[in-house]
Amino acid sequence: MKFRNNTKHRYKTIQGLRSFKDVLPQKIRRIIINKGEIYSKTLDNWKHLVGNEFFKTCYPSSFKKSNKVVGNTLTIMVKRGHEVDIEYSKKTIIEKINIFFGYQVVEKIKVKTFEGEIELNKDKKYTVTNNKFKKKIYDIKNEKIKDSLLELTKVYKKK
Repeated sequence: MKFRNNTKHRYKTIQGLRSFKDVLPQKIRRIIINKGEIYSKTLDNWKHLVGNEFFKTCYPSSFKKSNKVVGNTLTIMVKRGHEVDIEYSKKTIIEKINIFFGYQVVEKIKVKTFEGEIELNKDKKYTVTNNKFKKKIYDIKNEKIKDSLLELTKVYKKK
């Protein structure tokens, strides 16, 4: 690829192949980033991040990005009776997650307890795109991008 400064635009342009993320409009990129890329990666790699011991007793429930007051927070659902183990190992879990991503992703961990078996939120119906974002996707004029984003949400729902 060849980098080139374009004098008529304030951004640098790249000639050659571009990644799919670079081709998307800025609004769509924000939608994808806000819907929890970090949460989905931690959920996929949870067993690797915490080990078999904690994998059987807890799972990530949600991830909230920081605002000016509170840092990035990962909420973990813990089986009743194992809260103390998780409390003592919060620091190591945060370090492992940050090492996995390569930068400071999680600053705090909240622990919530539950009774029974780990169901991984089967009672909740997850929709990848809520109504606000669906309207924005349907407002896109380029049919190929619109169809590919709708297919992406279908695949993500199955996951």
